[in-house]
Order: sequence, then structure tokens, then C-alpha cells
Amino acid sequence: MSAEPGTLRPGGRTARVRAAVLRAAGDVLAERGFAHLDLADVARRAEVGKTTVYRRWGSVTGLVADLLADMAEQSLPREETGSALGDLTANARLVQRTLADPRQGALFRAVIAAATCDDRTAEALRRFYDIRVAEWAPCVQLGVERGELPPGTDPAEVIRAVSAPLYYALLTTGTPPAPEAADRAARAAFTAAAAGAYLT
Repeated sequence: MSAEPGTLRPGGRTARVRAAVLRAAGDVLAERGFAHLDLADVARRAEVGKTTVYRRWGSVTGLVADLLADMAEQSLPREETGSALGDLTANARLVQRTLADPRQGALFRAVIAAATCDDRTAEALRRFYDIRVAEWAPCVQLGVERGELPPGTDPAEVIRAVSAPLYYALLTTGTPPAPEAADRAARAAFTAAAAGAYLT
């Protein structure tokens, strides 16, 4: 199966061009939103040829899909603290810091808004979260093995439950979640999981 535009990972100059274009695309999304993302403007900001951007990514949605793939690759790996609650708290704090970052928070709001009306962006966003959930799901399984959580607990659902209130707060109030909100979200998800709320 052939790769989609912008999904190849070569090195050298091509890698530098990709990094510059994705950085510029992220800047536009954070500053102006999806509606103002334009390939020619991104090329100008990245100081690369317009034809290079059009040939490699083909469309705005192709560029956003590659940006999300790159963000998933660059995201920090999970922490293992020795306890399920500790691991879930580490996950929640990572999400909170990301959403509270002026650039990253604005970028996620723009992409989530675009995903509501653009199928390709929605699919790219789903892939991004699938990757991140899969990265953190093992901490739930470890909690099951240690006896902190009941057998049959769905790891992916627990991880989603950790970040859901943080995204909800950002999208409904426009205010980035505070660190204490992250700790509260982790405690709530752990308590519910320990009570069997996420059994398959």
C-alpha cells in the first residue's frame, strides 16, 4: 500500500523540510485556526518552495494528518511510578501541561474543531489518540497484575477517562485545566476503575 502524502520518513534535507513545514503548519493552526490554514502560506513561513508543499502533502487535510502523526511520534513516553494511581496521575499531568501550553492548547482546539466537519482530519485525530492511549494502556494492565484494579478492566477506557474531563474543561470553558484538575481526574478514573466501572 502506498504511503499517504507527507507520511514518508526520509532523512537529510527532506527531513528538515518536513520539520519546517509541520512547525509552520502548527503555528498557523495555533494562531489562526484550521479555516486559515493555507499551503502557500505554510510554504512561505517554512521558507520552502510552494510546489514542494503541494507535491508532498497535496492538501490542507493531508498536512494536518502528517502533523498529528508527527505529534504522536514526538509525545513523551509513559512514566511508570510503581502504582496505577501514580501512573494515571502522570498521564493526567502530561495532558494538562500540553493543554495549558499556549501553542499546544490552541493547536488542539483548532484540530478538534476541524475534525467535527472534516472526515480526514477526524480520522487523523482518532489515530493520534489511538497511539497515545496504546502508549499508556500498559500502566492499567500493570495495576491489574498488582491487584490494584480488578481483572477484566479495560485499559483503553481507563486512559480515556483520565483525559476526558481535562479536554471537556478546555473545550467548554476556553480555560486550560489547572494541575489540581489533572490530579482530580486521575483519582476519579482510578476510583471508578477500582470499583469495576471499566470492566469489559
